Amino acid sequence: MTISTTKRLGALALLASIALAACSGGGASSAPSSAASTAPGGGASSAPSSAASTAPGGAALTGSIVIDGSSTVYLITEAVTEEFKKVNNGVEIGVAESGTGGGFKKFCTGATDINDASRPIKEADAAEGVACKANGVDYVQLQVAIDGLTVAVNPANTWANCLTLAQLKTIYGPDSPEKLTWDQVDPTFPKEPVVRFMPGADSGTFDYFTEAVNGKTDASTAYATQSEDDNVLVTGVAGDKNAIGYFGYAYFVENKDKIKAVGIDGGAGCVTPTETTIGDGTYKPLSRPLFIYPNTGKAKASPALKGYVDYYLANTATLAAEVGYVAVPETVAQQQVSAWSAAVPK
Repeated sequence: MTISTTKRLGALALLASIALAACSGGGASSAPSSAASTAPGGGASSAPSSAASTAPGGAALTGSIVIDGSSTVYLITEAVTEEFKKVNNGVEIGVAESGTGGGFKKFCTGATDINDASRPIKEADAAEGVACKANGVDYVQLQVAIDGLTVAVNPANTWANCLTLAQLKTIYGPDSPEKLTWDQVDPTFPKEPVVRFMPGADSGTFDYFTEAVNGKTDASTAYATQSEDDNVLVTGVAGDKNAIGYFGYAYFVENKDKIKAVGIDGGAGCVTPTETTIGDGTYKPLSRPLFIYPNTGKAKASPALKGYVDYYLANTATLAAEVGYVAVPETVAQQQVSAWSAAVPK
């Protein structure tokens, strides 16, 4: 049930203008715009660069980089790291996935160099933005892809083909009963137990879903099996005909022979997640930007870290598309490069 990152296919040329607001210094950040649009071309790049990065003076890069955070963004970071290491084998890179919130708790103490995030940093949170400022951890928010948070059921589920936000709240809301049955979600559904799977509380996916569906971050049912590992959630949904779960689109793409995506009616009719609907923003409100947060202070002192982020931004369109997400438009991609260059000048 793991995602393969050895495929090297062409990048998907799909656009969405889920804009980024990036800033550095003092641990400050702002949320992205929710506007979206499409156009042919753009957002795609060629195969990953095979050129090795170098330190000042032309020496090969050496050192170590520690990355943690979102299990959703982990798939992109894992692919970037694999390619980067092929041409920069003197750099040791550790990539973990403790969830967006769990990762920020480490990042804002200076324990990690980059945090992968499926939501913006919480500036007023004591363990996130406040801690970053108190510990002198400066950062820049960089959008690296677009995801469509996917609600999935078992293929044997023939009734829940489309769910409204109100029905999702019935399943996952804080007032949802422990012994919920499908007919309580919709009277036309069978009287069978709803077996719920969802990400853990440290997950950015959990934060995003609870705010978008339940109206408040962290407001959720207590009666679901939770895990920070999306593969555990996929396995759970695949193993029970009455199961339902939610996770990043790439995990659905890799397992579409074992699980079924549910269409979401956000108020304008049922929309199923696809590269097109995620990219053009019609899959709402569950289309979302994905980010990395590099420590800019460390990057200024570490050619290896700077070189890694340079490589990430140069190749993320190809690699994000390969693992199942949607590449950002070229204009947005250039904004990330400009934000990074301003935060960590050459």
